[in-house]
Amino acid sequence: MKEKIIQFFNKINPWFDKMGSNAYLQAISGAMMSTLGPIFIGSIAVLITVLMNMVPSLKNLTQVTELLGKVNTVTIGAMAIYIVVLMAYHLVRRLDRDEDPISAGIIALMSFLIITPIGQTVDKASAIPSTWLGAQGVFSALIIGIVSARLYLLIKRKGWTIKMPAGVPPMVTRMFESLIPTILIGLLFIIIDFLFGLTSFGSMHQFVYSIIQEPLKGIGGTIGAVILLSLIQQILWFFGIHGTNVILPLVTPLWLSMDVENLNAIQAGQVPPNIVGLAFFNIITFGGMALGLILLMLRAKSKQYREVGKIALIPGLFGITEPVIFGTPLVLNFNLAIPFITNNTIALILAYVLTKWHIVAQFTGVQAIFGLPLGFHAAVQGSLSIIILQLFIQLILSPILWYPWFKRLDNKTYEQELAATNEGEK
Repeated sequence: MKEKIIQFFNKINPWFDKMGSNAYLQAISGAMMSTLGPIFIGSIAVLITVLMNMVPSLKNLTQVTELLGKVNTVTIGAMAIYIVVLMAYHLVRRLDRDEDPISAGIIALMSFLIITPIGQTVDKASAIPSTWLGAQGVFSALIIGIVSARLYLLIKRKGWTIKMPAGVPPMVTRMFESLIPTILIGLLFIIIDFLFGLTSFGSMHQFVYSIIQEPLKGIGGTIGAVILLSLIQQILWFFGIHGTNVILPLVTPLWLSMDVENLNAIQAGQVPPNIVGLAFFNIITFGGMALGLILLMLRAKSKQYREVGKIALIPGLFGITEPVIFGTPLVLNFNLAIPFITNNTIALILAYVLTKWHIVAQFTGVQAIFGLPLGFHAAVQGSLSIIILQLFIQLILSPILWYPWFKRLDNKTYEQELAATNEGEK
């Protein structure tokens, strides 16, 4: 049975490898990860605003509050603008490194703004409403980034560009080369905007949000979906496939937009609407729950696992668990398959239930910074209960979940070491 399972995954492994290295998925992942800086700054602005509102003497600092609100608006509130530029930039870089990704990013931004409805202020001045610039415009930004980047490359490869003499500076050459792609792609999105204006949706943004983003949130934003994706990710890891590279690019746009919804709700003084999200997943599954195994290894009978534990401890405290994953190894190790695959899921269910019952504070959506040590990694949520939850999961629950499986493997390995030692003495 074991051999058949291994043979099956050996057959599909190339497909998952190809999927994990897919240019579109990698571009989505790169674009979303590149927005974490602005989102983090906006998140801190929201948290400071909340703390100021809790202190009566600071409530009257209206200038500071307005400044923090402005910071939130141009970071979290403008998330889709960053994503559309970064999506086109990363996709062009991955598909053709000889082409100019910056021009593609600018064209994508122009296209995004073309399909964005214009409103009016109280004094009748034209203005762009922030509705589609934030979380609600994320999927539109991804689609426009992909389409405009692909069209940009297609037009350039067809040679539909203005050629300049050899002596012209490269900067001027690039400007003229991107002129025709800019005009053609711009005209396309002008037509698209006009056609959507004739429909009941009114705009492409509303269509994408209603038909794609909102239904996906109802499916992929549930705890059931989080559990399923967690299991698939760990199964892929078990069979030597980088599960994180395969799964997270698919769900990061959705989960990150849900986190932004939470931050916007907090900024408005409302209760966050989502329990799960990217921050929830990353903080609860810190280091893939491998720290508990490392702690058990430090007291192992077998010398082999004690040495692995010593090497893996410091990186493990910072969420870096490759030393224990490949040093044990955990890949294709059927002795530890069940905890390796299921521990994350158990922790996610526990965290969800405790949050649902209001025992643990709801996650604000602030993105955890990879590389921060245990505890500090959860502190960005601004809640002591979430810090305690992460410490409990990693230092108490995780060792308990690993214990019966590792104990049996450790005893077996220890007996093998004794037998090898006795044989060597003879």
